[in-house]
Amino acid sequence: MIDMKKILIADDHAIFREGLKQIIAKTVGMVVAGEAVNGQEVLREVRENDYDMVILDISMPGRSGLDVLAEIKSLKPKLPVLILSMHPEEQYAVRALRTGAAGYVTKGSPPQELVEALEKVAFGKKYVSPSLAETLASNLGHPGQELPHMELSNREYQVLCLIASGKPVGKIAAELSLSVKTISTYRAHILRKMNMKNNAELTRYAIQNQLI
Repeated sequence: MIDMKKILIADDHAIFREGLKQIIAKTVGMVVAGEAVNGQEVLREVRENDYDMVILDISMPGRSGLDVLAEIKSLKPKLPVLILSMHPEEQYAVRALRTGAAGYVTKGSPPQELVEALEKVAFGKKYVSPSLAETLASNLGHPGQELPHMELSNREYQVLCLIASGKPVGKIAAELSLSVKTISTYRAHILRKMNMKNNAELTRYAIQNQLI
């Protein structure tokens, strides 16, 4: 009898979770053993149950997926986490891997790439796409040259990307389930840390560094 790998899916979109379950159902040796729709549920599931892998979305209501990832790795360091996100690799992949993710796949990837990532991560390996591997190799070639945005916290980085994409503070607050005042505070911290004066400078920086 095959020892089935138990997977927790963390994503707030029910239709996407159903599609993901169908893909996993066709993947040998894996079964979806739990679901979560926000960071609080993810952490409760991880604390109370034994999973072999977590598939985690970065953009869920409430806490940043990257912060949830960091807490999962704190609770259970050996539990592999595969990030499955709508955000392109250049936006979040390196940061996710540094935070402890075992792999990063975009939601627009073909199903066979997702299956390959699932099989690698569930059995203790890392998964990176060829383009991400190239980015990581390039970063290794320039040690000590941290770009300003790498100094931001995960939440600050998320707010930076949303500001640079042209979203007003009110919409960002609603999307992240935070208050307008909290988003404004994050914006002030971002401007200070990056030594910039306004949103236009942040947007220009994000475009130059392919963050949006």
